[in-house]
Amino acid sequence: MAPDEFPWKTAVAALCRWYSRHARPLPWRRSRDPYRVFLSEIMLQQTRVATVLPYYERFLARFPTVESLASAAPGEVMKLWEGLGYYARGRRLPEAARAVVEMGGWPRDAAGLRRLPGVGRYTAGAVASIAFDAPEPVLDGNVKRVWARLFAMARLLEGEALDRCWDLSRRAVAEGRPSMVNQALMELGATICTFRAPACPACPLRRWCRAAASGAPEGYPKPKLRKATPTVRAAVALLWRGPEFLVALRPPEGLLGGLWELPGGKVEPGETPEAAVVRELREELGARARVTAALPPVRHAYTHFKVVLFPFECRLAAGSAPPRSDRPLAWLRPEARHTLAFPAATLRIFRARFGEETPPFRPSAGRARTGRPNARGGRARRRP
Repeated sequence: MAPDEFPWKTAVAALCRWYSRHARPLPWRRSRDPYRVFLSEIMLQQTRVATVLPYYERFLARFPTVESLASAAPGEVMKLWEGLGYYARGRRLPEAARAVVEMGGWPRDAAGLRRLPGVGRYTAGAVASIAFDAPEPVLDGNVKRVWARLFAMARLLEGEALDRCWDLSRRAVAEGRPSMVNQALMELGATICTFRAPACPACPLRRWCRAAASGAPEGYPKPKLRKATPTVRAAVALLWRGPEFLVALRPPEGLLGGLWELPGGKVEPGETPEAAVVRELREELGARARVTAALPPVRHAYTHFKVVLFPFECRLAAGSAPPRSDRPLAWLRPEARHTLAFPAATLRIFRARFGEETPPFRPSAGRARTGRPNARGGRARRRP
């Protein structure tokens, strides 16, 4: 059935009736406050609902309004985001909040929302429709899958097929209350029209679904051909100075931007991890170090590659210069590591070495000594 022949009004009504009976009682659905809708949509990008739930509650407890987020320190935001992944989302949140405050309030349509830092077409449409009932379409992975099966679209690559999906979302949202229609589409894809084993008998759109009629709904859309995932081997150091170890701040942009990490780097071909960590400390920090112990390797997967981290306990060799870097450095006691934000793989190293989970974030606690060592090994004051 072609989109022009599809019974949009009847189908959307059936979808909304289903949603009103079966929608999950998620916390961000208790209010149409645009700040809460916005926060949930940013957190849910490429992230499962079960993962987001505790982060959402903690974040709102600390930053209950857009004004409170606008005045937040970047490090505090990143600490609350720690472990949620796709860290660029967290970095852009205070920027977006400040833009809203400067505008005098939330834009009420997708065009206005897209002027906020970090907000794209999908997020703008979701916030405008859910918070303000603006007739704006949405298209996330779940909605794409619904359209692909309903209209038997085998391929959903960029270009014409994607434009067609946006057009289908636009047609749907015009046939009912935008807030309900868009949430119902996303809920259907998340709970019924799932990637594997879709629950077709429970689907309110089954009578019109071409993929269900074919008897092989999982064949729509066809999965993308995945390239082999490369694996990167890296060596990192718990470089001790008395009771403190050294950490470095990653640049604000790029992978894991704005997080702290253990110093180290890639293991070169033909090089042992132990030799790599000694070399990296010399090249990265100008410090000569000796390895005192090896810790268990940690494996972690990112979107486009995997990493194996080889952690080593190290100490400065006799006569070594103090570590220096263009990046901010901090000497940190183990019990104060909860005061800074670290990547998930680094947290796993900490748990293996120190034996307990990272305590909850407390802005005023801890004894992290941050700053950039100067040429004499002292510590420059941090810029406000």
